[in-house]
Amino acid sequence: MTDQDSELTMDTTEVDKWLGVPLGGGQFHDDIHVNDIRRWAQGMQNPNPLHFDRGYAAESCFGRIVAPQSFTVNCTVGHGATPAIQGYIQGTHMLFGGDEWWFYGPRIHPGDSFRSERMLYDYVVKQTSLAGPTMFSRGDTTYVNQRGEIIGKQRSTSIRYFADEAAKRGGDYGDAREDPEWSDQELAELEKQKFEYCRSFLDLGHEKRLFVKVGDRLQTGVIGPHTVASLTTEWRAYAMTVWGATHEEGASSTTRAGWIPEMSRDEEGAKLDPGNADGLYKGPSRGHVQPRYARLIGMPRSYGYGATMGAWILDYLANWAGEHAFVLHSNMKYTGPAHTGDATLLNGEVTELGYDEATGQPIATVKVKMTNQKDTLMASGSAEVLLPAV
Repeated sequence: MTDQDSELTMDTTEVDKWLGVPLGGGQFHDDIHVNDIRRWAQGMQNPNPLHFDRGYAAESCFGRIVAPQSFTVNCTVGHGATPAIQGYIQGTHMLFGGDEWWFYGPRIHPGDSFRSERMLYDYVVKQTSLAGPTMFSRGDTTYVNQRGEIIGKQRSTSIRYFADEAAKRGGDYGDAREDPEWSDQELAELEKQKFEYCRSFLDLGHEKRLFVKVGDRLQTGVIGPHTVASLTTEWRAYAMTVWGATHEEGASSTTRAGWIPEMSRDEEGAKLDPGNADGLYKGPSRGHVQPRYARLIGMPRSYGYGATMGAWILDYLANWAGEHAFVLHSNMKYTGPAHTGDATLLNGEVTELGYDEATGQPIATVKVKMTNQKDTLMASGSAEVLLPAV
């Protein structure tokens, strides 16, 4: 710890008031439409036709289009991160630090509706090179459908830090301010990898994933190179970003958590122009697609969303396992975002096989690593996937 770090402190008095308290926040007005699911698959760059092609889905075990398990995070307001952003701390911003998911069985179909139950779980303050004193807070979101069934629970980690300190430590960012350039040959090779990935699950089709063994490696998943256009498409795939789609219920301090002015929503201005509070045009997500605001909070250029990284991983696991399988649990830590100009590569390996005591079905533990084209680690963790019986 440097002398500079020792002079900085983070007052968490206001955060303590929200620990263990049931939270309010945004809820949706309307049911899920089939085009919400299609838009999600498109925004997450998930080419599995089970989630957008009527003919293909009709021949599946579901008999119709079904949402991917990653869609669960699209059934709340705030990516599931809002319960971990409670309590006022002046001049702070946040990044996603990870997500742990537990899924309980029911799938999401068009016509379903959801409510979110939220609570701040815990937090700890540590010294980091990013910005000195930094809070790692965890919050829980439970997803409940119209029948009262719990679809899943998400424990999201928010990294809260002083934006001006992160910007100061970032300096001028040097070459990192500019997107890397790809040659035609490199892009062609990347496209080849994408097609190989698509074939890996399209060849499985509607069949069961059988005969899995320890040491099996999943086909490399490829997304990108990312652009401002692709990041914007991701953002608009989240139903919460549609003007008028949500309403506020109950008490929550997320919008009053101490955001710097440039990243705050203008709620009064939004009464005239909703773009003033929709997050992307004005608000805490504008740094994702506008480099000048990215640099205000310690990023060299436009960057992707932590919740989307979690969705990529869940899609990657589910596509490999096939439509007869089910992701039971996933625990992933995020160590760096997807920047514009970079590609994202996902790799997985089966590290353990067990069995579900009730059904006798195999459960595969899969270790996942997400990197960019320079092998810089972006995320890692493991998941348990319930596989079909023979």
